[in-house]
Amino acid sequence: MTTPRSSQTIVLIAGHWLGAWAWDEVLEHLETDHIRAVAMTLPGLDGDDTDRATRTLDDQAAAIRDVIAHHGDQPAILVGHSGANAPISLVLDRHPELISRVVWVDSGPVADGSVFAPDLPDGLEELALPSFDALGQQASLEGLSAEALERFRARAVPEPASVLRQPVQLADEARHGVPTTLVCCSISGAQVVELAQAGHPMFAEVASLEVVDIVDLPTGHWPMWSRPRDLAKVLRSAASRSS
Repeated sequence: MTTPRSSQTIVLIAGHWLGAWAWDEVLEHLETDHIRAVAMTLPGLDGDDTDRATRTLDDQAAAIRDVIAHHGDQPAILVGHSGANAPISLVLDRHPELISRVVWVDSGPVADGSVFAPDLPDGLEELALPSFDALGQQASLEGLSAEALERFRARAVPEPASVLRQPVQLADEARHGVPTTLVCCSISGAQVVELAQAGHPMFAEVASLEVVDIVDLPTGHWPMWSRPRDLAKVLRSAASRSS
């Protein structure tokens, strides 16, 4: 019996304020499918790191590269949620040959020169998780239980301002050739395509992708908590398409 390429390593990377713990429920479902998956915490989001507030996007991209190297330096499947798109976009640009597929979870690739928070006050060193009322104005909290919100609040780590201010510098067009899956949750796939075709700056890179699968998974912005089993199925399917 041959070993399917779904045994490739799937690297799960959560967005702002989150660490590897955010994927715990998804990992439980992937393990039952005998999928080799690992969740990582980006530099700057480890609460025990005394220097975390000074970490940069370059540090985060290097850490993702190190995880791939640790798992045999073979092409991996990167799963990026929300604000993890900036460091993952850097890895796609610098090492496209090491990525067999990228799966964006309510997220997508960023364009060259993008800055997440260009208007962040100069004196601010880190950005704490805002109130859920304020957060809900920016991203959908649909499907999140009171328990999930409580865990989010308790375990969230402030995002380093250096990460939020750093421009993303991209140069290698080969990144557009990496097979891509867009998992659309708080905004539908049809809307994403429409915005990309209209030249919306947030979706400009999507229009340049050469191989794209679009999967609708209607829920809020954190499907790893609201629909973990269904998200795991989507990731399993994406892995099978990378064989």
